[in-house]
Amino acid sequence: MKKHNFSAGPCILPEVVLKKAAASVVELDGSGLSLIEISHRSAAFVEIMEKARNLVLELMGLSGKGYEALFLQGGASLEFLMVAMNLLEKRAGYVNTGTWSDKAIKEARLFGEVLELASSKETGFKNIPKGYNIPKGLDYLHLTTNNTIFGTQFQAFPETDAPLVADMSSDIFSRKLDYSRFDLIYAGAQKNMGPAGTTLVVVKSDILGKVSRKIPSMLDYQVHISKESMFNTPPVFAVYTSLLTLEWLRDLGGIAAIDEINAKKAKLLYSEIDLNPLFEGYAAKEDRSAMNATFNLTEPKLKETFEKMWKEAGINGLNGHRSVGGYRASMYNALPLESVGVLVDVMSDLERKA
Repeated sequence: MKKHNFSAGPCILPEVVLKKAAASVVELDGSGLSLIEISHRSAAFVEIMEKARNLVLELMGLSGKGYEALFLQGGASLEFLMVAMNLLEKRAGYVNTGTWSDKAIKEARLFGEVLELASSKETGFKNIPKGYNIPKGLDYLHLTTNNTIFGTQFQAFPETDAPLVADMSSDIFSRKLDYSRFDLIYAGAQKNMGPAGTTLVVVKSDILGKVSRKIPSMLDYQVHISKESMFNTPPVFAVYTSLLTLEWLRDLGGIAAIDEINAKKAKLLYSEIDLNPLFEGYAAKEDRSAMNATFNLTEPKLKETFEKMWKEAGINGLNGHRSVGGYRASMYNALPLESVGVLVDVMSDLERKA
């Protein structure tokens, strides 16, 4: 039985994607060669890369608006320093909403002045900061739109005259947004878009080339744009599987369609968390993430019973991050509503049996 996969990443992928990606490892589209043994310079893979990059912009509504989509490597962790290396000349602003924001700030400080404009650290990162001042003249403002570990998510974005940079690793393509508000978006594929191994960067070309430092070729967005994401050998399997996932999303009806589905999943689970006296949510209600629901038992003595029940129900990946504890249900795009229903039934059964 295929398990109900609530893992925070690598993410659950659609069954149709898994089957086609698996078949491609044996043979890609009748070519007589495996996907992972063809040349990345071959016409077949060049077409895959071009389709993937174009589809990213199409789904985000950014086609023809001066943006480039890149499939790179190194995860969001490398982007923490690439963003600053390419954009930070004098000073940048960061909003600290959790572990990954913290890491991004640390890397950016290697390249210039970083202002931590707001932080929710004192509350255990249970909320998104609000009401902070954003100074004029920043090289950019950096946000982490969804916080996988703590289960918070920006529901609205600050107004600023600075280029807006966003780490969207765990909620990319999950909800309707005006993506043109962002000048640079990056996301590790493994949390909502594909397998581990590639990182998506969407960047508005006109914000680049303004820093005075020399940038190593491998870390220069302009180099990767000029080489169409082929400056070095790309992670062919991760890019191909991401393309399949993007095609699945397009055929489903795009971001608008998945937004509705994700809202239903989040409503179903959070309703149970709020109504069931044995559970309590971790994040502030107004800032709850639709992707990562974090919660705890109000009766710790039921921990073993609850764990036994959800595992017997075929649920996987429900334990919270080691730094927070409790539980975390990651409801990425490919997770069916039915899987959330199974989890809710287990939670309800626990209440009846307690």
